[in-house]
Amino acid sequence: MTQQFDLPTNAIDDIPGDYTIDPSHSRLGFVARHAMVTKVRGQFGSFEGNAKIDAASPANSFVELTIDVTSVDTGSADRDGHLKSGDFFDVESFPSMRFVSTDVTRDGGDWAVTGDLTIKDTTLPVTINFEQTGSAVDPFGNTRVGFEGETVVNRKDFGLTWNAALETGGVLVSDKIKLEFDVSAIQSA
Repeated sequence: MTQQFDLPTNAIDDIPGDYTIDPSHSRLGFVARHAMVTKVRGQFGSFEGNAKIDAASPANSFVELTIDVTSVDTGSADRDGHLKSGDFFDVESFPSMRFVSTDVTRDGGDWAVTGDLTIKDTTLPVTINFEQTGSAVDPFGNTRVGFEGETVVNRKDFGLTWNAALETGGVLVSDKIKLEFDVSAIQSA
């Protein structure tokens, strides 16, 4: 017999306000297909962001996020070094990437956050679909909210064009990259 676990049922409708993303309890990651056969996962260890949540009028909500690209971590120092180089992120010239929302919509516990994503010197609109995972007051008295989301972008659209052809056909790194967001945010006092 399997045990079921229910997510907290606290409604985010009851906790509108300003929030700060808690980097120590959040994950901003990505997934890329490698050599056409497997997936490589990575994440950024350093970032900061803020949000305003207005469930009653979602269009009044917003999110802003700055990611330190130098904090990229795929579990391989060589690969991380290559990602930081001019072939990809060029961290010497562009040490951070940024997302600023331009529109927020909501359907129950599902949110769509559209905004401008800037990687290197290219800014393009993207929509990230989020699922509200709950809210709670932690043991320290902080009101927290949780969201999980993802979207897919084409890295070449942002000037991340390096690749290598494979002898068997295909390329070493996929053009499509899935961005993953597991976010815990703390309500501002």
